[in-house]
Amino acid sequence: MSSQTAMSLMAVAEFALWTVFGLLFWARKLHLRFPAMGIYLALRVAAMPVLVFLLYGQPRHWLHDRCFYYYYFIYWAVYIASAVLLFLVCIEVFRSALSLFPGLQRLGTVAFRWVALVSVIVSLSTLTLDPSHNLILTDIAVRLMRSVSLLELCLLGFLCLSMNGLRLSVRNMAFGIALGLALISTNDFVNASFLSRNSSLTDAFQFVSEVVILVVLGTWVAYAALPEPAPQPVMIPAKSILFRWNEIASQLGHTGTQVAMQQPANGFLLTDVERAVEEALSPKGTRD
Repeated sequence: MSSQTAMSLMAVAEFALWTVFGLLFWARKLHLRFPAMGIYLALRVAAMPVLVFLLYGQPRHWLHDRCFYYYYFIYWAVYIASAVLLFLVCIEVFRSALSLFPGLQRLGTVAFRWVALVSVIVSLSTLTLDPSHNLILTDIAVRLMRSVSLLELCLLGFLCLSMNGLRLSVRNMAFGIALGLALISTNDFVNASFLSRNSSLTDAFQFVSEVVILVVLGTWVAYAALPEPAPQPVMIPAKSILFRWNEIASQLGHTGTQVAMQQPANGFLLTDVERAVEEALSPKGTRD
């Protein structure tokens, strides 16, 4: 079997796994819990046949010379949309992992958004906006996806370090999504690093990359097919640091009941002295 035939079969298997995972995801109504992930799966399943049609239609002149331009703009438009949706997926996974701690969930989501915004600004700050440059769309898409990939790796690291404190199970769908996204991000970073140095190994690394994607999709299918453990009530000591942080985070940003505070007059000391003397000289304060 030639390498081209093997890659074609793996591409078909990838599309089939994306479809199966999407069907299971929607059948179990996980899109209500992770709406951005549901949209991302729908985008991948819908875009792959269109891109394959345009890619293989070019040599057959199905769309004549415009086929390449259609493929280029549709591919990178889907790539940018995927980057935005994956960022929203990271927020959904983060919120799901902290669902037992609403205060930390709200405060952490705000911090997560600011970190993402700073990451995108830093990534796009070195972008050269030259109108004569034909790869501006490609540069923007790659930089956005690189920022999102870093967030995915950080998210998995956070979940691994705080699983015991958050009472998060390995079989939880939130952890499964974070694990798969981190593996795909690592795969992309490794491929980008090695392919830039060893262009002769392009076919070998593409084969390994496709294998990693199939393994991730197979893992996601298993997560979607197997039932999650039932949520258990969490008993946290009142003196726990995590409990105190959650209480503090719950109070941040909430005004609550407002109390009017009046500044005392300048002669507050004399007023108190006079009041004490009057109480001492009153009939109730005198002795028989």
